[in-house]
Amino acid sequence: MAPRSGNILIVDDEATSAIVRAVRRRLEDEGWSTQVVSKEAHGSADDMLWAAMTAIDDTAPDGVILDVRLGDYRDDQFKGLDLLKRIVAERPRLPVLMFTQYSQGVERDTVARSALQVEAPVEFIDKLASPEEVALRMRRLVGAEPGSIAIGSRILMDSDARTVLVINDDGNTAPVPEVSGRRFDILRELAQAWYRSPGNVVPFDRLERYLEGDDTRASLRVRIREIKVSMGRALGNSLGANDFIVSVRDRGYRLLPPR
Repeated sequence: MAPRSGNILIVDDEATSAIVRAVRRRLEDEGWSTQVVSKEAHGSADDMLWAAMTAIDDTAPDGVILDVRLGDYRDDQFKGLDLLKRIVAERPRLPVLMFTQYSQGVERDTVARSALQVEAPVEFIDKLASPEEVALRMRRLVGAEPGSIAIGSRILMDSDARTVLVINDDGNTAPVPEVSGRRFDILRELAQAWYRSPGNVVPFDRLERYLEGDDTRASLRVRIREIKVSMGRALGNSLGANDFIVSVRDRGYRLLPPR
């Protein structure tokens, strides 16, 4: 049950650095394939721009990770922004996550102004952010979830098989047959939101669309309680009001992986 595949293009003049290698490992661990446009392979920043646009045309990546700076010369300082403008102009729906190390000063202001001018799926992130944070931000930009989602260390949701599995102490898995049908749909919605960003709240109405009747809010509370009872029994733990699926007042529910 491997994560769904996708392709991320990385454009960075320091492609062999420990930072970029760690990001690539993390993305590949999550099921992405990665392609790199680097200074080592293409030379000047201008050549990197040409190579990046060619790669985008040829491979149609799901997303791009792009460094603001694409060389050692002063003219290369914001060369990544030139590439960003081309991507936005030619591929306005292509998600771009942009590395920057400028936390203050004139350089930071330049990057900030550029960000405000972009009306596309583009976000900026500090290059020193953890590989986990980079992968998380990329997932959110692309809007992709894998076919299976590990919720903590003991729960696995297999969306393709529409099955919830509990991982036992011996490493073997056991299905939770009670969490099926609408209960599975509700839990999958919560798991996907949590996967995109831990702490995400799923609005009531988004969960209620899986239910019918005059009082879908009450029906949702019943289904949530049934899910928690079934999962608690499978895990061997009683799940309280603040465990696993948590109600957020006047907003919806969010997932909290059990410890």
